[in-house]
Amino acid sequence: MPGTAFPAPALAVLGGDPAFAEPLHVGRPNIPRPERVLRRIREAMDRRWLTHFGPLVREFEARLAETAGVRHCVAVCNATLGLQVLARAAELDGEVVLPSFTFVATAHTLLWEGLTPVFCDIDERTGNIDPDHARRLVTERTSAVLGVHLWGHPAPTEELARLAADHELALFYDSAHAIGSAHAGRAVGGFGGAEVFSFHATKFINSFEGGAVVTDDDELAERVRLVHNYGRGDGARVRSIGTNAKMTEVAAAMGLTCLEEMPALLAVNREHHERYREGLADVPGVRLREPGPADRVNHQYVVIEVDAEASGLDRDAVAAALAAENVLVRTHFHPGCHRTEPYLREPRRFAPLPLPRTEALGERVISLPTGTAVTGKEVSAVCALLRRIVEHAPSVRRALRARPPATR
Repeated sequence: MPGTAFPAPALAVLGGDPAFAEPLHVGRPNIPRPERVLRRIREAMDRRWLTHFGPLVREFEARLAETAGVRHCVAVCNATLGLQVLARAAELDGEVVLPSFTFVATAHTLLWEGLTPVFCDIDERTGNIDPDHARRLVTERTSAVLGVHLWGHPAPTEELARLAADHELALFYDSAHAIGSAHAGRAVGGFGGAEVFSFHATKFINSFEGGAVVTDDDELAERVRLVHNYGRGDGARVRSIGTNAKMTEVAAAMGLTCLEEMPALLAVNREHHERYREGLADVPGVRLREPGPADRVNHQYVVIEVDAEASGLDRDAVAAALAAENVLVRTHFHPGCHRTEPYLREPRRFAPLPLPRTEALGERVISLPTGTAVTGKEVSAVCALLRRIVEHAPSVRRALRARPPATR
């Protein structure tokens, strides 16, 4: 077992030294070959073409379209603006149904555009939107459904397509986590009317900061391209309202280099996931979340569920015990958008139906460190720590209760 090689001093929460001298983070950037990135940036500087659809951005768009299996890609400065631009280009109005179990930016983009996000519950097995619950939320004010490929695991695309067709709704996807993932042999990127990728520094493929809108819809692609450039078309003639959401050449240089190294990055993530699977296989009350049988995922996120009864500790206690060891985990995406501001103020408007599965799953999940910033040995050490934390659950509970409130 990978975890057995880790020595067994006292847990830090019980008075021992932290297992890691330096913090082990979730989401530390994957850094590709720096010399390749810097060469591309230098070439852009030599051309004196740093933004406004330079050759690196054009190449990045072409390679992303190929990766996603679509005809069109519009690179943007970040995925948040990508979603806003898409909503504006699609001329959405009224309400949009989306899962509450997502990063709050998914909802904020809609509200920023004057739309009403209506939060839907999830399938606890996958963490993705529950199409049956979504169907119950559709009203005469609904204009679209916005699915989310949570943790890079594809959403129920067939069921959502039927829902959208039955009610004549637009269907889009927040695919921030999902570049390189696929469902039933089809790459994420080609589902629904359009999808939006994120290339934030914490993502599997990063461009320092960036995103992209991908689609097979020719007319929608043209409108997205207009809106993301002040509404200007050929000859700089203004044809619509717009904003400035363009990607820079520097960002594209990083994104292109990461795309070139995607097979190697995938291999690292898969190796870490397998090591977590083996190391946590028999830890009571700790379950590694796995993709569905028809799905291929990028394993950008390694997510576990903590069963408080079986493990003897709730999720927050496990996270606190890991933090004492300098393992800084994340609780993506607790507590759900509907329980954050400003949505919490108007529950009947934004979450007209109860969301018990969202709230239950949000109390159980932890994201663990992975990616190229983490070694296999460190993954094994985290597995061993989780095992020992659960083994010493009563002592860990007592130690955490004895802490001052600010350090819990």
